[in-house]
Amino acid sequence: QVQLVESGGGLVHPGGSLRLSCASSTSLLTIYLMGWYRQVPGNEREFVASISSYGNTIYADSVKGRFTISRDDVKNMVWLQMDNLKPEDTAVYYCGDMRADSWGQGTQVTVSS
Repeated sequence: QVQLVESGGGLVHPGGSLRLSCASSTSLLTIYLMGWYRQVPGNEREFVASISSYGNTIYADSVKGRFTISRDDVKNMVWLQMDNLKPEDTAVYYCGDMRADSWGQGTQVTVSS
């Protein structure tokens, strides 16, 4: 069973940056589509970004140009580089195997003045 652990969240000011990391216990060679979701308590889960084993990426309109998803299938790591953060980016961020709907415990990102 895949285990996913997110880290790197924290508190930043608007315009700041964070780099989230996701470590997978399962080889990423076996996972075609990895991605990031975020969720504000009480709200629906929101798609943020995905990356295929081919390196193809998809981003939510709300984060295009600001966030970058990447993966290393040797290190079994996925990252989400977040730049020019905005208060509306505040959420718990989860990484996971999108096709398996398998997600980690999440890491809190708070963007506030």
